[in-house]
Amino acid sequence: MRNHEVTQEQYLLDTSGRIAEPGWARRPVWQYDRNRITAPRFRIKEWDYYLVMNEDYGAAFTLSDDGYIGLQSVSLLNFKEGWEHTETILTPFPMGKMKMPPSAEKGNILYRDKRLRMEFQVEEGKRTISCDFKDFYQGKPFYCEISLEQPDMDRIVMATPWSGKNAFYYNQKINCMRAEGYMSYDDVTYWFAPETDYGTLDWGRGVWTYDNTWYWGSGNGTVGGKPFGFNIGYGFGDTSAATENILFYEGRGHKLDDVTFHIPEGDYMKPWLFTSSDGRFEMEFIPVLDRAASLSAAVVSSDQHQVFGRMSGRAVLDDGRFIELKDFLCFAERVHNKY
Repeated sequence: MRNHEVTQEQYLLDTSGRIAEPGWARRPVWQYDRNRITAPRFRIKEWDYYLVMNEDYGAAFTLSDDGYIGLQSVSLLNFKEGWEHTETILTPFPMGKMKMPPSAEKGNILYRDKRLRMEFQVEEGKRTISCDFKDFYQGKPFYCEISLEQPDMDRIVMATPWSGKNAFYYNQKINCMRAEGYMSYDDVTYWFAPETDYGTLDWGRGVWTYDNTWYWGSGNGTVGGKPFGFNIGYGFGDTSAATENILFYEGRGHKLDDVTFHIPEGDYMKPWLFTSSDGRFEMEFIPVLDRAASLSAAVVSSDQHQVFGRMSGRAVLDDGRFIELKDFLCFAERVHNKY
C-alpha cells in the first residue's frame, strides 16, 4: 500500500535485523534498538542535524557517529551577503562511543575536544543547541545558544528498508520549531526571534548500502499567520511503502505522494523546478547560495550540494486548500555518498 501510515507502537527491527513494518508515521511509533542490528558496528550510522534560519542568515549543526568515522560540523550561512563557512571535525572509529540516544524524544548529546564543545539538549516541549567552536574560521571563534520550541505537532517519521539487503533507514524530520537565541562570529551577533524564525531537526539511525544518491528539501515559515513547513525527498532505499513528502500547516501533517527535483545540469545556481505525481506540490526555486562540499579519500567519497533559495508556487492541503508560496526561503539538496 503506497504511503502506508503506521500507528501501532513496535520494535523497528525484527529478529533478523530488518524493518518489521515499513512505512511512515506522524509520531515515533517505532522503537530503535542497536542490539537488534545484525550488521557490523562500523556500518551503523547515527546522527542529529539541526538547521536554524531566517530570511537573512542561518546555521547548521551536526553531531554524528557513523561507525568507522565521526563527523561533527557547524555551518554559518549568510543569505543576504551570499556566503557560508562550514567547519568539520572528523574522529576515527567512534562505533557507538558517542552514545547517541535511541529516541528523538529524550537524551542529550555532548561532544567535546580541545577545539569544539557542542551539546544538543532535549526537554519537554523544547530543544537547545549550544556551541563553543574555537578557531572556527580565520582564527575567530563561533558561539551559539539557541532554543527551539516543540509543541505537540505532527512530524514525518520514516522506516525504509533496502530491498533484499540487511540495511535500513530510520529517520525523523521535525519542522516548524520556533527559534529563539543568538549566534556570534567575527564581532557580529545574529539573533533569532520566535515570531519569525524556525528550526528543523533531521534525526537518523540506520545501516546504509555503500553507494547512495539522495535528494532532500525542507522549509519553514509563516503563511497566513500560521506556521507552514514542508519536507520532500527521495533516493534512499525502497520507498514502495511510503514517501517522506509532507506538508505541515498549523501543526498537522498533510501527506504527499512523489515529488521530483528538476535540477539544471551542470549548474546548481540556475532555477530549479519541483513537480509532484499528485499535483499537490508544484514549485519554482531560485537559488541564492550553494553550500557545496566534496571529499575523496580511498574508498570514501562525497559530493554534496545543499542549495538555499526562494521557492514560489502552490501546495495543496488534504482538504483541498491552497497554500501559495512567494519567495519562500528554504533549501534543496543533492548528495552522492560512497562510504
